[in-house]
Amino acid sequence: MMHGTQKSDPVEVAMKPTNKAAVTGAAESMERRTGTEGNVDQQSTDRTQSRMNVSQALARVRQTARAKKKERFTALLHHVTIDLLRVSFYAIKRKAAPGVDGVTWGSYEANLEAHLQDLHDRVHRGAYRAQPSRRTYIPKADGRLRPLGIAALEDKIVQRAVVAVLQSIYEEDFLGFSYGFRPGRSQHDALDALIVGIERRRVNYVLDLDVQNFFGTVGHDWLLRFMEHRIADQRVLRLIRKWLNAGVLEDGVLTVDEGGTPQGATISPLLANVYLHYVLDLWTQQWRARHATGDMVVVRFADDGVLGFEHEADAQRYLQEVRDRLAAFSLALHPEKTKLIEFGRHAAARRKQRGDKKPETFTFLGFTLICGRSRKGGFLIHRKTRADRMRVTLARVKAELRKRMHQSIPEQGHWLQQVVRGYFAYHAVPTNTWAIGAFRNHVIAAWKRSLSRRSQKGRVVWARMKQLAVDWIPKAVILHPWPNQRFDVKHPRWEPSA
Repeated sequence: MMHGTQKSDPVEVAMKPTNKAAVTGAAESMERRTGTEGNVDQQSTDRTQSRMNVSQALARVRQTARAKKKERFTALLHHVTIDLLRVSFYAIKRKAAPGVDGVTWGSYEANLEAHLQDLHDRVHRGAYRAQPSRRTYIPKADGRLRPLGIAALEDKIVQRAVVAVLQSIYEEDFLGFSYGFRPGRSQHDALDALIVGIERRRVNYVLDLDVQNFFGTVGHDWLLRFMEHRIADQRVLRLIRKWLNAGVLEDGVLTVDEGGTPQGATISPLLANVYLHYVLDLWTQQWRARHATGDMVVVRFADDGVLGFEHEADAQRYLQEVRDRLAAFSLALHPEKTKLIEFGRHAAARRKQRGDKKPETFTFLGFTLICGRSRKGGFLIHRKTRADRMRVTLARVKAELRKRMHQSIPEQGHWLQQVVRGYFAYHAVPTNTWAIGAFRNHVIAAWKRSLSRRSQKGRVVWARMKQLAVDWIPKAVILHPWPNQRFDVKHPRWEPSA
C-alpha cells in the first residue's frame, strides 16, 4: 500500500519484515524596524513554521523506525515537502561555490518560492534530473590533492531533504560506536569514547583500521541492496541511483564511475554510514559477542576505526577476518595506515621488561595518541596535534598573509584572530598545551615576517610584535574538558546503554 502526497498521511510500513534486519529550533522573534518592508517578518514567520512542520513530520518517521526495527518503509517521498526543501535551502552556505549550472544561492533565493514549487513538482513527477558534480581539489596533509565534487544547487537542496528523511530512520538503526557524520555526535565525542574505553577497560592492544579509498570503491549494487532492508519506496531509491550515476565533470569531460559515492555531496556521508553499518558495524558487534575472549572496545568515525583488545590473539584474528569481510564487499584495508600495536596501561612496563622502546603511537581524527602518565603517576593517554596537519594549516596561513600583506593591521589582526580561535576550538584539548602554544607562536612569527616585508624600512621589532599578539591573537588555553568528564555527562551510568 502506497501513500499519496498529503502531509497529513501517517507513516506507512510494509507488513512483512525483511530477512536481514539489522532542526533547529524556531528563529527568534524580531521587533519591526521603521522603514523595513512588510515581507521581512513574514519570511521569518514562514521559515519558523516550516521548521516546525518538518520537525513534527520527521519525528513521526523516527518514532515508527524506533518501534518497528525490522519493517520496510513503503512511502517516504511525500515527506519531501516544500517546507523541507525550504529548510534545506537555508541550511546551505550562502557563499558556497556554484556547481556546473552556475546557479548561486542569491540568484536562487530571488524567486525562491517559485523555484521550490517547480523543484518539488519535478521531484514528485519523476522529472528531476541530477546534474554532474564539478570537480575541484583540496590539499591533503601529505601534500597530495583530494578530489571533491561540487554539486549543483538544486541537487544540494534535494539531497539535504532526502538525508533529513532517511536520517530519521537510520539514526534508530546505527550502533553506538558509530560517530561519523551523525547529528549530535562530533569528532570529540568519538575521541572521548575511545580514550575512556581504553583507560577504563582491559585494553592492551590497539588496532588502527583505515579503509583504502573507501568513498571511491563503495559498490553501488551492494549499497542499494543494503538500503532496501529498510527503504521500500522505489522513488527514493531512484533518486539515490540518479546521484550515484550523475558523474563528475572536469575540463568538459564527463566521468561516471561504476563504484563509489560522490565525494563532497551531501548524501555521501549517510550512504557511507549505511554501507559500513551493514558491512562492518553489525558484523563487528556479532564478532565481539561470539569470538572475543576478553575486553574489546570499538569506535568508528566514517572509514577510520580504532579497536582495543585485551588479548593479542583476539586482535590478530579480528584483523585477518575483517580483511576477508571487507574484501567480500569490494573494500580493502590501507596497507600502510592499518596497524596493530601494543597500547594501554601496561604497555610501557611490559615493553620495558622486554627491553623494547616506548609503546608505539597511533593517529585518530587529527591527533596523535600516546601512552603517558598523569602528574600523580597514573596511566593517561596524551593527545598531541598531528605535526603534518599543523604544518599544512600554517602553510595556508602564510600564503593568505602574503595576499593580505597590504591590508591594515586591524584587518589582518581580525582575520588571524578568527583563524587561531577556530584552530583552538578543535585542538585545545587537555595534554595538548604545548602544541597549541607552538601553533600560536608560529602564527605570530609569520605575521611579523609579513609586516616586516611591507616596506624596506618597515621592519617590526619584537617589542611591537608582542603587543600586537596581546591585542589580536588569542592565548593558548585549554578549552575542552577531560574526556571522562564529558563522556560521563553525555553517558550517565544509569542509562541502559552506558
